[in-house]
Formats: sequence, C-alpha cells, structure tokens
Amino acid sequence: MLTEDIGSIVDIVFTKVKMNKIFGAFLGVMACFIFTYSCKQANDSAFHGTVTITSDESLGPMVEQLCQGYEGIHPGTKFNVAFAPEHLAIAKVLEDSSRLAFVTRELTASEQNVFKSRGIRYSPQFIAIDGLALLTSRTNQDSLITLREIEGIFKGRIKNWSQLAGSQQTKDIVLVFDNANSSNLNFVMNKFGLTDLKGLNIFSAGSNKKVIEYVRQNPNAIGFIGVNWISDGDVPLTAELSKGLRVLGVSDKDKPTNQDYFRPFQQDLRFGNYPLARKVYIISREMHAGLGSGLLNYIMRDVGSLIIEKCGLWPAKPFNREVILKKEI
Repeated sequence: MLTEDIGSIVDIVFTKVKMNKIFGAFLGVMACFIFTYSCKQANDSAFHGTVTITSDESLGPMVEQLCQGYEGIHPGTKFNVAFAPEHLAIAKVLEDSSRLAFVTRELTASEQNVFKSRGIRYSPQFIAIDGLALLTSRTNQDSLITLREIEGIFKGRIKNWSQLAGSQQTKDIVLVFDNANSSNLNFVMNKFGLTDLKGLNIFSAGSNKKVIEYVRQNPNAIGFIGVNWISDGDVPLTAELSKGLRVLGVSDKDKPTNQDYFRPFQQDLRFGNYPLARKVYIISREMHAGLGSGLLNYIMRDVGSLIIEKCGLWPAKPFNREVILKKEI
C-alpha cells in the first residue's frame, strides 16, 4: 500500500515537472513572438520613421502641407506620398502597400470585409469638409448654374451652353475631369445617380492642374477640381493657377435668386450652404501607435487643423484658439 502511494506521488511530481516544462516552453515562444513583433513595430512611431501613404490627387495641396508641417515638427519622420485616383489610393491600403489614404468616401462593404478578414479594425476618420469647384474660363461670362442644370448636362438633356438660363454662349459644353475613377468624377456620378457617361462630351485631362490649364484656354469647358488647388492665397502656385478662371456659383433651388448661389468658399462649406460639399476621410490600416496615428492626432488634436483651414477647407475639429484677456487695474 505504501509502495503504491509513493508511486502515485512520484507520478504526480513527474507530471507537474512535465507541465512546468511545457508551460515554460510556451512562455519562451510567446516572449520571442512579442519581442519580434515589438522590434518589427519599432520601425516607426509617432515621432520617427518613414511610411508610404496615398491620396486622391484632388486633395494634393492639403495633404502635402499637412505632411510637411508634421515633418517640420518631428525631423525624424518622413511621409512618402503617392497620389492616385481614389479607388487606387484605397486599393493600396487594402493590399498593405500604403499605411493610410486621404479620400472623400468611406469604404464599401466589400472593402471593409478585406480589413475584417485580416483582423484590422475599420475606423474611418472624418477630418474636413471639401468642395468640388466648377471652373470656367474668365472669358466665359456665365457665372451661375443650378444643380438641376448640372444634372441635365450629365444625363444628356443639356448639351449646349445656350440651353442654360442666362447663358451668353452658343457652343457645346465640354466637361473636364482630372482622371477616370477620381474622387471628383465619382462624387458627381454618385450625386446624380449615374451609371455610365455614354454620349457625353467629357474627357480626363490627367490632373487637377491640367484641368485648370485646359479650362483657362477653352471658354466652352467646365472643369471639376478639388477647391484646395485654388483656395490657399499664401501659396504662389495657387495665385498662378487661379489666373484667368471663374468659379461658378451653384444653387440647389430650381428658381433661385442671386442670393441662392454659393461657391466653395470656406464659410459656405462650414455652414453647409454649398451644394457640392463633401467629406474628407483618412482610412488607416495602422494597428499600433505609429507614424500614421501621429499624423492623425496632429490633424484632430493639434495645429494640423489650422493647415486645413489655410487650404480653404473646413476642419472637422477646428483648432481651439484661446484668447486670454488681462484687465489692467
């Protein structure tokens, strides 16, 4: 009996020893994993490192200034910015060749499923209100247009300037965008429920800057660009690009008065007056406190929102300007 008890005790001891070895090995593997993971993530933080980000080209001036502002505060950081049509900018994030993207829409259900399948939390960050600006040459005296007229142009009911109320022109209307599948074109198609552009006098110039250049030389053209390309008065390029252009006032009323037309100016974006306003988002795949998170905090909690204002957009979270008044006795 005593022998059996001793044998049982020995078995228990050996079992505990074996379990301890297994548990120890498990802890060792986990420690190695955590160490390796941490080392990998240490390649960048909010204050150092280099990452690639993407953006729709219509947001180019704002994105460049935001990145330059952040790099100026944190010299050990670098953003490699790739500009592309919106669907490609998003695709780069989904395929893990870009850390984040500046875009004007949220992800579709299928795009969100890509994040979900890879264990990435989808959390789009609304950062600003932008406006799609409609441009004509300054030699074109027409300066006002309604949403119904814009819809009529894109649905093929209106083809000539003479069909627009009060127009002084008689030529066919030419529609000019930066790129196929850009945010500018996608916004218009979604706004008016368009599925195709067959039969329209429309073409892609290749960039927002080239849209501006074409419109300046062609009075019968209407160009569609992101307003930040012409709204930052402190940048010499903005002043140069704005020469010879007219920004159309747009009304959402069928029979508007002159007071019912609005342009994509900052205060009209802020108060929701401009009919072709749109939101700007950051879509990020970052899963640690890295450089992408640092940039986002800079925009939402720091002076980055002032750069957005400077570019002519309205920030989702304006910078809190505190004014301290001292009363002299």
